[in-house]
Amino acid sequence: MWLNESEQELRRDLQGLASDLRWSAVELLRIEQQLRLLGNDIDAQAVQRLCSLFQGDEEKLSGYAEEVKAKVISRNKDQ
Repeated sequence: MWLNESEQELRRDLQGLASDLRWSAVELLRIEQQLRLLGNDIDAQAVQRLCSLFQGDEEKLSGYAEEVKAKVISRNKDQ
């Protein structure tokens, strides 16, 4: 099945946002490690929780992008 232009744009947007969240989580994990090295475990735990949230949201967005590809979610040009 072919995606219309609006659906392709939606899928690209969802994939882009998922990628942004993935790389943000990677950077935050680097910061979390530095915080632990400095002995700031409380802030490190807070950053780790953010990473978990980002990773969960990234998985959701990737799933939505796959649903767009499978035509479970669709977008018309009028929307």
